[in-house]
Amino acid sequence: MKINVCSETEIFHIHGEGVSTSFTTCVELLQERKDIEIVVNDEGLGDVMHCHTYGPYYFWRGRKYKGKKIHTAHVIPDSAKGTFPGWKLMMPFFRWYLRKVYSFSDVCIAISPMVEKAIKDLDPNARVVRIANPILLNTWKRTPALRSKGRAALGLKDGDFCVLGVGQLETRKGCEDFVRISEQVPNAQFRWVGGRPFGIYTDGYNSINKLIDNAQDNLKFAGIFPLEQMPSLYAAADAFIFPSYQENCPLAPIEAAASGMPVVYRNLEEYKQLYKNDYLKADDNAGFVAWINQLMNSPEVYDDALKTSQRLITQFDKDEIRKQLIELYTTLHKN
Repeated sequence: MKINVCSETEIFHIHGEGVSTSFTTCVELLQERKDIEIVVNDEGLGDVMHCHTYGPYYFWRGRKYKGKKIHTAHVIPDSAKGTFPGWKLMMPFFRWYLRKVYSFSDVCIAISPMVEKAIKDLDPNARVVRIANPILLNTWKRTPALRSKGRAALGLKDGDFCVLGVGQLETRKGCEDFVRISEQVPNAQFRWVGGRPFGIYTDGYNSINKLIDNAQDNLKFAGIFPLEQMPSLYAAADAFIFPSYQENCPLAPIEAAASGMPVVYRNLEEYKQLYKNDYLKADDNAGFVAWINQLMNSPEVYDDALKTSQRLITQFDKDEIRKQLIELYTTLHKN
């Protein structure tokens, strides 16, 4: 069986965001199996096409796969909120277009319960199955060498307690709150890793630039790094906060948890449905500040938070997710 895994993030060189990472991880996950062949984008035709993006290439490539198309829905209508300028005006079109995207596939993969509901609410002409984003947990580790390399890259000194944020610089990701939180904990160092793959077509472009220009000395925006450098950046940090306002099945906090640090989420309904195990959460900026101060000053709280991270990542076993994907491919291939 040959699987054609596709993503326009590679074609248009859009990196440093979750869909690109999910696609790359999916390819690596499948390539570990020797009984299936993987071709990527235009490397050749397969028995089944599995696409992670929803642009023109998805429709162009998919025309050759009658009854053999899978689309992983990383994006739902709510994903536009705080992502693109003028998203309120665009929402009717976005909903219409995503229904076309979902309906063009034979099977639509929902990466979380919230995504599954959002897809079904649009009533597409496609079967919907739920499979979480795959994460190669052994990639994310904490070693002295990785920590030293990452702290040098982020400009951290010995003894600095580093709070890390990862994501695109857009309103939806809560990076403006990250700035305000850093102002309330001046004795910690804050680093944000991520940029704007879509440039000026990003919500909050000017307002976030202003915050960056006026940030205090304990906060640095490090920019976009290649995926292969991310393990060292996670290892450099001591705590991870995720103030995003809307997510589906986010990779960054799980990568951070697997890298051996406490992770604090914004308290969103999405996570209550997604995660099988408990996680640290904050209702607002004051809640994030309180967690950071506790993690900095209480070894007992820190150790308990590490155990929470260790339990959280057990849900994302790569072998189980790969098994689900291969069963789906096999079903389509036989029909």
